Amino acid sequence: MKFWTDKNYPIIISCAKELSRWTEVEVIDMGYHPIEVTENTVVIKGDMRDVMKLNLKLRTAHRVLVPLLRTVCHDIKDLYQAAYSIDWENLLEADGYFSVSSVVHNFTIKDTRIPSLYTKDAIADRMRDKCSRRPDSGGENIGAAIFVYWEKDEAIIYLDTSGEPLSKRGYRKIPGSAPMQETLAAACLMAMKWDRKSPFLFPMCGSGTPAIEAVMMAMNRVPGALKGHFAFQSIKGYQRIIQGEKALRIAPRQHAGATPEQIWKEIILEAKEAEDVTCLPKIIATDISPEAVENAHTNAIAAGVASYIDFKACDFADTPIPEEKGSIFFNPEYGIRLGDPKELAPIYERIGIFMNEKCRGWTGGLITGNPELSKLVNLYYKTRVPFFNGPIDCRLFIYEGCEIKGQNIE
Repeated sequence: MKFWTDKNYPIIISCAKELSRWTEVEVIDMGYHPIEVTENTVVIKGDMRDVMKLNLKLRTAHRVLVPLLRTVCHDIKDLYQAAYSIDWENLLEADGYFSVSSVVHNFTIKDTRIPSLYTKDAIADRMRDKCSRRPDSGGENIGAAIFVYWEKDEAIIYLDTSGEPLSKRGYRKIPGSAPMQETLAAACLMAMKWDRKSPFLFPMCGSGTPAIEAVMMAMNRVPGALKGHFAFQSIKGYQRIIQGEKALRIAPRQHAGATPEQIWKEIILEAKEAEDVTCLPKIIATDISPEAVENAHTNAIAAGVASYIDFKACDFADTPIPEEKGSIFFNPEYGIRLGDPKELAPIYERIGIFMNEKCRGWTGGLITGNPELSKLVNLYYKTRVPFFNGPIDCRLFIYEGCEIKGQNIE
């Protein structure tokens, strides 16, 4: 595979809508120079080491993709031929496993499962013709992965080096009702400019995702630390020596080179050594539901960070407030998937009063998909940041100082 050694190979980082600006910040912080940023992608150039690092370290991205073919594609037969033309025998192990996923917007396709099935058939047929046998395939994220993006009359076939989306960290064992995705939680923390040193409070914590993400950020734990498999580990050549590549500590005897597998182990070790739990800030998660608190605690245990979060079952207004000022974040019900807007109105009012009375001088954040309810918080916000919580168009309101200033100015 060319990207094992080509240091100038295009790498496409995909993310949810409205998250690319935060993914771009992460990429730049990692030392890369984006060559293109769209609504839901960031494009850089790099090699296999970069693919590995991006998969391991990105907090706001969904997939790390390597383009294989861009072509005109009018119908499903065109897609089959395009997929068959790729030299899969040099990318996949004949006795391995692969999966195919796709996003398709083409008027000839009525069943969105069909493109993935045809691509899968084309790969299997090509492997059988070239290798006299073919790898197994299915929907599990246990092997190599292929991603198809088909928009109108253009299709792009990618090698998906992530497999299971990066948003699925592996710690959310009990999601609860309408949970916040891990990537969105990380982006909200970035948007609030939380410094990872001052206290972070998360009342109405639900499954606890933002609190868990906050601890992981504060201790510099990479978000991919809990994932057992990335799809790049099943690409052909992963265990073969690359001349000129070295993994100094993992493979000191390999003077002629190192395998991608050895290099990956070195990257993992370096990430582990970079963790630091010596001076973590106070992080508090509360919820009026004891069951929600227990669920959040279970998820924190799975993430290995439960001992660094103070959990408490209480009304949000009884959340303990540290003396040192920090950031407080709310993700209340919106009255869309959960809750009745009329019943939620006094809750939003109370949130504003609580932040003004108990968190004066703090940075407050509240994300909601209900603009009318947001007005009831009645705090001046410094900025509104657009986000999507699943399909819901939301705004993150950031309140500097949490001061009541009358009606917000639109």
